Amino acid sequence: MIVMLTGTLAEVQQSTVVLDVGGVGYEMGVSANTASALPEVGTTDVTLFTRMVVREGAVDLFGFGSREERFVFDRLVGISKVGPKLALSVLSTFTPAALATVVADQDATRMATVPGVGKKTASRLLMELADVFAKDPMLRGLAQSADDGASAAASVPAVGGIDSDVAEALLAMGFTSQEAKLALEGRQEAGALTVESALAYALRRLGGRG
Repeated sequence: MIVMLTGTLAEVQQSTVVLDVGGVGYEMGVSANTASALPEVGTTDVTLFTRMVVREGAVDLFGFGSREERFVFDRLVGISKVGPKLALSVLSTFTPAALATVVADQDATRMATVPGVGKKTASRLLMELADVFAKDPMLRGLAQSADDGASAAASVPAVGGIDSDVAEALLAMGFTSQEAKLALEGRQEAGALTVESALAYALRRLGGRG
């Protein structure tokens, strides 16, 4: 079982990366969050935590920027009808801590922003994940960290709420976190003061893609 690889970053796409380890190139499926956080191509000593998934007629390797992300991936693919592709889609939309908040709140609307997840599937995933999070110490820890962060945020003005909501929507559409950040620059000055107007403003800045 390959659980971690360290090497030179040879290629980065939105959903795959290639890591050169001693002259051998390992192609791995990754979440958009992991891809956007990686350094530039050619950087050495890049470490990704990995999981190999063996299916009938295929052996796939997946890479993660943190042990927590890999851990959540393992739990997601353990849910009925959730394969690696859907698990990565969830992790491309939410960080592990953000997912913990969505699960704790049983927020079906936010869960349904995951590409490939409708409202019915969102509700089923939330119910199953609530049980998984409740029983697992590491996932309970993520949920507690998310609660602590929310409590701290409640003591200051929520000026970043709109940016955060729009950035999550853009990530779900396939944009990178860097693209989302740049697209939101100047939105207050432009009068985009609601989530809907801010999203429209960002999409115009991105050329209407998505």
